Amino acid sequence: MLESRPLAEHQPKLGEFGFAGDDHVVPYEVAPLDVRGRTVQLGPMLDAILSRHDYPEPVARLLAEACVLTVLLGTSLKFEGKFILQTRTDGPVDMLVADFTTPQALRAYARFDADRLQALIASGETSQEKLLGTGVLALTIDQGAHTQRYQGIVQLEGTSLEEAARTYFRQSEQIPTDLRMSVAKLVTAAPGGAREQWRAGGILAQFLPQASERMRVPDISGGDGDPREVTHEPADNSWQELLALLGTIEPTELIDPTVGAERLLYRLFHEHGVRVFRGVPVADQCSCSREKIRGILEGFSAEEIEQSTEDGGIHVACEFCSTQYEFDPAEFAAE
Repeated sequence: MLESRPLAEHQPKLGEFGFAGDDHVVPYEVAPLDVRGRTVQLGPMLDAILSRHDYPEPVARLLAEACVLTVLLGTSLKFEGKFILQTRTDGPVDMLVADFTTPQALRAYARFDADRLQALIASGETSQEKLLGTGVLALTIDQGAHTQRYQGIVQLEGTSLEEAARTYFRQSEQIPTDLRMSVAKLVTAAPGGAREQWRAGGILAQFLPQASERMRVPDISGGDGDPREVTHEPADNSWQELLALLGTIEPTELIDPTVGAERLLYRLFHEHGVRVFRGVPVADQCSCSREKIRGILEGFSAEEIEQSTEDGGIHVACEFCSTQYEFDPAEFAAE
């Protein structure tokens, strides 16, 4: 059985089902397995973010996964605030930043060394592990100026973002969690020739039984001479079945617009019954503004204003949305 809460702007008639579509995170629940989660397909919004910066393809793919992970986690916030994903590494792509501000604003950018990246591309070594190198992944929840930030940090040592996220959940959340992510370009016919559009998708599932003892991880085996494999997953049959079902997902199913979130959830969980909740929209929306940047410049000393002046003006570009701001140094002469 597949249940749905229709979107407010569209009330399906009897027998009609309302699909969330692109750029909506879809929460779901599989009660017989004690599983809750979220899934998403990012389309036009993601394409706008990546196309604006014209990143090389390996960088765009990496940032797209960061966006998927950010919206899957950020849309779980039950308060006004911000979820921030950031990597700092020694690889050619030394920084990724994606942040989600409730209720729907996503922005993201990547920093990379063009020469080192080109060397990897030339050698055909463009795996995430090579692009990122060694460093850290920081996941931060910010509830505002008068609260303390919560931050979880995971080491990146030859690991992908997907695997680093699993490590984060094992270490920080202590809730059995698994996820899958996929990124690709969709080629569509358009006047003048084919058009490529970035798409990405992901699904996250968490094991949340009412009886907390069912979540317990077995004692970790190991020690000198102990050949038994170390495990980080509960042995509960429901969780093991969930892992098996997620293992059947093809990467194309996460991004194919003809599949969609609801069809994928039905395919995975129809034998148990899956409840699908109202989709949460996400939007390409930057928080920069002329007023905010002016406020920063007002805190500069006269010497700093002078150093920031070039060709008779102060030129500031937002790293996230690439918006250009121009200021007259004379505005700050008396400050």
